[in-house]
Amino acid sequence: MKTSDFYFDLPEELIAQVPILDRSSSKLMVLDKETGNIEHKIFKNVIEYLNPGDCLVLNDTRVIPARLIGEKVDTGGKIEFLLLKRHEDDTWESLVKPGKRAKIGTKFSFGEGKLIGEVVGMGPEGSRIIKFHYEGIFEEVLDELGNMPLPPYITERLEERERYQTVYSKHNGSAAAPTAGLHFTEELLKQIKDKGVDIAFVTLHVGLGTFRPVKVDDVLAHEMHSEYYVVTKEAADKINKAKENGNKVICVGTTSSRTVESVATDDNRVQEGSGWTNIFIYPGYKFKVVDKLITNFHLPESTLIMLVSALAGKENVLNAYNIAVEEKYRFFSFGDAMIIK
Repeated sequence: MKTSDFYFDLPEELIAQVPILDRSSSKLMVLDKETGNIEHKIFKNVIEYLNPGDCLVLNDTRVIPARLIGEKVDTGGKIEFLLLKRHEDDTWESLVKPGKRAKIGTKFSFGEGKLIGEVVGMGPEGSRIIKFHYEGIFEEVLDELGNMPLPPYITERLEERERYQTVYSKHNGSAAAPTAGLHFTEELLKQIKDKGVDIAFVTLHVGLGTFRPVKVDDVLAHEMHSEYYVVTKEAADKINKAKENGNKVICVGTTSSRTVESVATDDNRVQEGSGWTNIFIYPGYKFKVVDKLITNFHLPESTLIMLVSALAGKENVLNAYNIAVEEKYRFFSFGDAMIIK
């Protein structure tokens, strides 16, 4: 299976730069994974594809302002940190630009010394292990000094931080938003609950590895980065109840899908638990839990479009993406959505 099998031509003007005013009024493509049939709706119509007894699975992670702009303590040279993964004792695995300035032992200052970062080790794939020194509570310092780590294909300034958070975000830890969830409003979630649909919250802290391009020709040679997840007993019980009663489990986003499939058992149930997952889902994978998927439109040749293709079939997905281009759907993080039923 070649990475190039998942390529499609995307005009740059279809990459959404800003979120639309009403979260739930984006376009919604409906793709039937059995027939390949396509319908065009508005996102709030998604409730039509959820039935009483079904379980909607949402990732309640919260994006941290993980992008820090500072300077080298001795020379004043500019530096940019992107915090990826928290370790113990105030150390973080971080991407650093420019990397040549970040030798072990070097110190960097942020916010005129409110936060000092010291390079204490080398991490995977050119990242650095940074030890932070500060006074007070780290999350509060980061909230004051950090910026939202928007993907590189978004070049417009984000006017309102909360628009890169889901309305149900709860647990800090992500370097990127679980973007399929950005379409939901409190009102829509209430309507879904009132219809008799169970809502289960799982947590997967999204790392940049999820969005990184696949750099190998052979899909099977790609290695996924690990991401931390939590599935509570309450969430597992709701998902298992839906499966046992013959109802559907609808995951919102590839992150929710990867989380539940990571804790799935051979009898199509899920177990509560927490840990690190590097599950890589591509065509040929047999889903144990996910029946339907609500997702955005993803980058060509990405692991995300591979996961979607595993559920709906590569031909169906690429056909749907080509139609989305023709119909001028908006792509990527702030773009439109698709439900695979």
